[in-house]
Amino acid sequence: MSVILCATRGGEASIRTQQRAIELAKEREAKLVFIFVADVSFMDHFTKPRVPGMEAEMEHLGEFLLLMAKERAEKAGVEADFTVRTGDFKPALIDAAKEVEATLIVLGRPADANVTTLEYLENTLSPALKEATGSEVMVV
Repeated sequence: MSVILCATRGGEASIRTQQRAIELAKEREAKLVFIFVADVSFMDHFTKPRVPGMEAEMEHLGEFLLLMAKERAEKAGVEADFTVRTGDFKPALIDAAKEVEATLIVLGRPADANVTTLEYLENTLSPALKEATGSEVMVV
């Protein structure tokens, strides 16, 4: 059975990404694994002692969001699971894709005000993920 790995972080845009990943899983008769990466590296220049606590809070938030995504997928008749990772997004995503043997990685289209751009996702991150994992990568 093929596996689709869907990166998500919550919010309305992420729900649209999750819904598209659910549709793809149904079309391809694939298992769906949602991933949330708790990356608090942006806080390194703040008070270091608080970073581990914030990371744990982000992990709990991610788990809650992914439980809801898993429930949506299962209601649609798709076998689903999830994983929460910590650290930098790209290496965490690569490790997870290899671990679950993902055949497709689904990334959501960034909002206009997002630091991450569509150009970066399509021209830099997607090719790097494909090379590192051998998985198809789709920005939805």
